[in-house]
Amino acid sequence: QVQLVESGGGLVNPGDSLRLACEATGGAFENYAMGWYRQAPGKDRELVASISASSSPYYADSVRGRFTISRDNAKNTVYLQMNNLKPRVTAIYYCAGTPRNTCKPRDYWGRGTQVNVSS
Repeated sequence: QVQLVESGGGLVNPGDSLRLACEATGGAFENYAMGWYRQAPGKDRELVASISASSSPYYADSVRGRFTISRDNAKNTVYLQMNNLKPRVTAIYYCAGTPRNTCKPRDYWGRGTQVNVSS
């Protein structure tokens, strides 16, 4: 069973950038579709971006052009580069994975990393 651990969150100013990382252990990472979700206070968890096993990306409309998802199979890690951050993206960001191709991976979850964007 794969385990996912996120890192890279923090408190930043509007306009700053952050790169989140999610390291996977215990599974054949190269066969997993991976994704990033976020959950803001009082709101449902939503998909931000995902990437297939063959590295095809999918983005929510709200982040397309500002966020980039990528993966490094040699490091069993998926990344989310977030640029030009705005306060509205403040949330807990979760990594998720599924051992098949899907644009909404959700079988396995990390515990999340907090992202706060505030001046």
